Amino acid sequence: MDSQPVPIRTTALRFARAVRMLLTSEVGGRARWMFVGLMALLFGLNGLNVVNNYVGRNFMTAIAERQMDEFIRQAVFYVCVFAVLTVTGVIARFVEERLALLWREFMTRRAVDLYLENETYYRVEVSGTLSHPDQRISEDIQAFTVTTLSYIIMLFSSTLTVVTFSGVLWSISPLLFVVAVLYAACGSYMTIVLGRPLIGLNYERLDKEASFRSSLMHVRENAESVMVTGVEGQQRTRLIHRLDDLVGNIRVITAVNRNLSYFTSGYNWMIQIIPDLIIAPAFMRGEIEFGVITQSGAAFAMLVGAFSLIVRQFNSISNFAAVVSRLSSLLEAIEKSRTRGATGVELVKREGDLVFEHVTLGSVGGHALLHDLSISIPQGMPVLISGSHAAAGAALFRATAGIPTAGTGRITRPNDLLFLPQRPYLPPGSLRQVLLPGDKPDDIPDSRILEVVRGVGLESLACDTHALEKELDREMSLGQQQLLAVAKVLLARPRYVFVDRLEATLGHETFRKVLSLLSENAITCINNGEESDARDLYDAILDCQEDGRWTWTHRQS
Repeated sequence: MDSQPVPIRTTALRFARAVRMLLTSEVGGRARWMFVGLMALLFGLNGLNVVNNYVGRNFMTAIAERQMDEFIRQAVFYVCVFAVLTVTGVIARFVEERLALLWREFMTRRAVDLYLENETYYRVEVSGTLSHPDQRISEDIQAFTVTTLSYIIMLFSSTLTVVTFSGVLWSISPLLFVVAVLYAACGSYMTIVLGRPLIGLNYERLDKEASFRSSLMHVRENAESVMVTGVEGQQRTRLIHRLDDLVGNIRVITAVNRNLSYFTSGYNWMIQIIPDLIIAPAFMRGEIEFGVITQSGAAFAMLVGAFSLIVRQFNSISNFAAVVSRLSSLLEAIEKSRTRGATGVELVKREGDLVFEHVTLGSVGGHALLHDLSISIPQGMPVLISGSHAAAGAALFRATAGIPTAGTGRITRPNDLLFLPQRPYLPPGSLRQVLLPGDKPDDIPDSRILEVVRGVGLESLACDTHALEKELDREMSLGQQQLLAVAKVLLARPRYVFVDRLEATLGHETFRKVLSLLSENAITCINNGEESDARDLYDAILDCQEDGRWTWTHRQS
């Protein structure tokens, strides 16, 4: 499992790549226009802040000199500037959120496509190189897009602030300007030194949070099994262990934050008094107006704040660095899964018969489960895979399905070949959504769907067309789930279906009925069964023996 952040250079390249992907995508034009509009609004906000700084100086001077007319005039200016600042700020925030949403939607759609493409989700999972890809796609992308825009805006705004308020502060006191630059530089350096461990710690925290949450989800999703088997104690130990890991990590983070806060709190408090210490003597000597003191304090705070972006945002920056690193790991794992070497069994999809050419499948220990299998299964020939070595049939099922399996040889299979594992997978949704093929959801009339569901023996689920829109009951028995999976195959009508120990799940009589339904719909069944399964239902038998040998018996009609 990945446990360390990706190197900074790699992370930076990934970050730049993510930005470039957005700008060159189909939504890149909208994103650019929104970003340009946002920058224009930030220019306006920065200019208004400078105006506000001078209005504040005149306002305070009017109070000190007891000039009522000037006081009222500057108060009106103050209110007007505040109003324009409010409207501009709200619009800027709205554009920022919409741009972040556009970016998140684009990145998430692309990540989902890459994750589900070419069985990547499976290869990433079995490789064990990446933890919690679901969290990285759902939460980390959201944090990445929102935080990236926030930092771009802060950096741009800080740059404008430095440019504009440097002139203001220099005009008041060159010494105060130099102090502001040196103070911010020293503060940034000390913050990096004290807070650097937070990057790795926050990276680990995200993984530990996801690990604890996934353990809770495991208990919820397997509640009945946990209760029946009485393993609550084991689950509690597992949950407490992961909670202890998370709490231990957070304790270290809080200790680092405490030390960092000692410095940053004092740093921020000193910003309030430093300009007064330097400017107040000039006022006492009568060299400047009183309003210049408040103006210099505000300008100093703005300038130091702009220079001290690292000091003010280091906790957030450390979290962001961890998020970027985790997303980099996700992309790295996806790319590696695509370039990972083949298992040795060549899988070819094309029209024609199901053909196995010199297929040898090995077990984990290196012993052959099946040795040099070469057979062709034409359409219309139901086949039973049986024998004393049940693992051989299971390995052949997995290899034909495209699941990485150690071995050599070549499997040529038609495109319209479906698989029914012993434990079927039924996606969430209504009965119609579960049953209808994804490529032709509107081509099959309701009457045909109801007919098929009733035909497999699930009359209770197909009382009328309204039943097709009801959410599927997730508490159905394994046999009912398997019959629904059979109904889905009958509606899809592929040329072949490869089933795994279906007779053991459904029973002999029900399975005989299923085979008859498949035959009526011109669907050739290859059944990875057991040695005790009835053989009179098939035209050919593949017997697999313990030493990897096999025999092919073709029953003549």
